[in-house]
Amino acid sequence: MFGCLVAGRLVQTAAQQVAEDKFVFDLPDYESINHVVVFMLGTIPFPEGMGGSVYFSYPDSNGMPVWQLLGFVTNGKPSAIFKISGLKSGEGSQHPFGAMNIVRTPSVAQIGISVELLDSMAQQTPVGNAAVSSVDSFTQAQMTPSPSEMFIPANVVLKWYENFQRRLAQNPLFWKT
Repeated sequence: MFGCLVAGRLVQTAAQQVAEDKFVFDLPDYESINHVVVFMLGTIPFPEGMGGSVYFSYPDSNGMPVWQLLGFVTNGKPSAIFKISGLKSGEGSQHPFGAMNIVRTPSVAQIGISVELLDSMAQQTPVGNAAVSSVDSFTQAQMTPSPSEMFIPANVVLKWYENFQRRLAQNPLFWKT
């Protein structure tokens, strides 16, 4: 349902479901991360009137999680870029992940997504310095390729990934042949 992307790392599409309406992604070595992209995969939309509140959690000096609201994703705005480099210190905020026993290690932060009513989300205030970057979608006309770069349509990558998953499910060792 969701994906998470950090520059220089593989895309994460297998969120850990920690409750019926809550999902988390682990971010190892979070100290080196400046921005994170959270997006919907496009396979399952939110139910009508629902969206996802996006939270960032890092361990404090005692190893306890500090959760901060970054922003939101919805069917109308299925992706967002968040700056998290300035959030690694400071106060936590109220969050829906408190009572959960989520396994974590000291050098791992987490992105949490809580599926909530849009009306409820509208009343929440993200932390100020998470400043969602405003990057518009790119169109083919806006892309100016250079001779050393190649652009691959997203649907081609998605089809490859789906075929890879299918083949891996059929034969976990297929890639060795």
